Amino acid sequence: MTQTSKKLSLLVVLFPLLFLVCRSSVAVDPWQQGVNKVLNLTGLVQKEYFEEKDARKLTFAAIKGMLDTLDPHSYFLDPEGSRTFTEDYTGKYYGLGIQIQKQEDRLVVIAPIEGTPAWRLGIQPGDVITHIDGESTKPLSSTEAMLKLRGEKGTKVTITIQREGLDKPFDLTITREEIPLKSVPYAFMLDDQKKIGYIFIRNFGRNTVDELEEKLEELSEQGLASLILDLRGNTGGPVFQAVDMADLFLPRGTKIVSMRGRNPAYNRDFYASQDNQYEQLPLVILINQGTASASEIVAGAIMDNDRGLIVGEDSWGKGLVQTVFPLASDMAVAITTAKYLTPSGREIQRDYSHLEDYILAKRAPEEKREVKYTVKGRKVLGQGGITPDYEVKTSYKPLTVEFLIRGAFFSYGRKFSQHQTRLSRNYVFPQEVKNGASPAGRKIFDEKFEVGPEVLKDFLEYVETTGIKYDLSKLSEAEAEIRNELKREVFSAVFSLEEGIKVFRQTDPVVLKAIEVMPEAVRFVKNS
Repeated sequence: MTQTSKKLSLLVVLFPLLFLVCRSSVAVDPWQQGVNKVLNLTGLVQKEYFEEKDARKLTFAAIKGMLDTLDPHSYFLDPEGSRTFTEDYTGKYYGLGIQIQKQEDRLVVIAPIEGTPAWRLGIQPGDVITHIDGESTKPLSSTEAMLKLRGEKGTKVTITIQREGLDKPFDLTITREEIPLKSVPYAFMLDDQKKIGYIFIRNFGRNTVDELEEKLEELSEQGLASLILDLRGNTGGPVFQAVDMADLFLPRGTKIVSMRGRNPAYNRDFYASQDNQYEQLPLVILINQGTASASEIVAGAIMDNDRGLIVGEDSWGKGLVQTVFPLASDMAVAITTAKYLTPSGREIQRDYSHLEDYILAKRAPEEKREVKYTVKGRKVLGQGGITPDYEVKTSYKPLTVEFLIRGAFFSYGRKFSQHQTRLSRNYVFPQEVKNGASPAGRKIFDEKFEVGPEVLKDFLEYVETTGIKYDLSKLSEAEAEIRNELKREVFSAVFSLEEGIKVFRQTDPVVLKAIEVMPEAVRFVKNS
């Protein structure tokens, strides 16, 4: 081969290599390429689309679209969502101070919160809010109505109220004030003889553990000997509050939860760091499919350390940790930055590769779930939420559901407390009693009241007046549930919401199972 041909061959070999090196040195980062494409599309829509579009709406849609491709729990906080998120976290909002519920197309006041603007203006349970600032509430969900009632401190909102007994609706213009959002709304002794306490944790916010400690102190003064902690329907909140809650019941140095992320900065292990007086308190935790995230951290820590028992249904299975990053002063994104592991090392997160199955709370068969072991060697399952030690499934019969949806139990309770049913006219309520005596022929209504056949008959007579249609043949199978619902609503109307919850919990099958297995929880503590 001549010298010239050798040089040409060498150039042929080197040129592709040189091209590849040059190409790689000027290659655009794929993330930057994506950003450039989005910017180009934005420019095209702005200049070329046949109608003018709201740039803000397009931006929000683009952000949501990107987050939707990640996982079911990364989400966008627009200004409205950001405000609600802050309210839930701080445990306060600016509004009127009423609990509301949608019953068919009516927005019904369940109760005003004592000391709030709504309470001072005399808003009553059973009032129907027909309009908010002139807008009909019929098409609004409870959440949509709640957001309209809330707002900035000192601003005003006008609500139109339809009250039974009045010929016409009337308007109230109310100034929004700061309203506390309690994470721990209910705490009481379920069994005075056995000294079993009950505490319901609605959600996790900045003050949840402080509120829980206050309730524990109150129950301790009443002789608290064991505790049922109800986390049903609790969808979670800040991880640090879950850690602090578990810390109340676990000895110092006990692992509570681990976090693992792609970015090592999110890798953390959390341990109990305090000595607390409740470390030897026998404990049963209640969970269901609405129990998620921070609630599952607490349940998992108690279960894996053999510190207490779990009763109820499989929890949701949300084992991903979100970190909130601000995008502007009034909006942010919550992005999944880590997954969490319970002390035994099990993952709680369910498979979400098939989103429809995930939303419907479907989970893998037991044989396909990871197996781990508690401190004392008990078998526990991962990758599907927390599976309770004792499963108690609960579901309402169709007739009970029908009456609940139509607001029949609630409205009957209000009618009963106002002597507007046949049977209720035979009673004198505590606030009506003078000098401890009742008028001749009338009974004093007290905590011994039971829903017997006469009360059930009275309720059905009331239902007939409402026009609610129901299948009488379904009554017998739902009768026990209906009696329990009636007792709750009558006690709520006559005494308080908490008293209504208390009598309802005393017949709750999940609570009854917790009481039944409490001796086993006592043995856990003694053998620790």
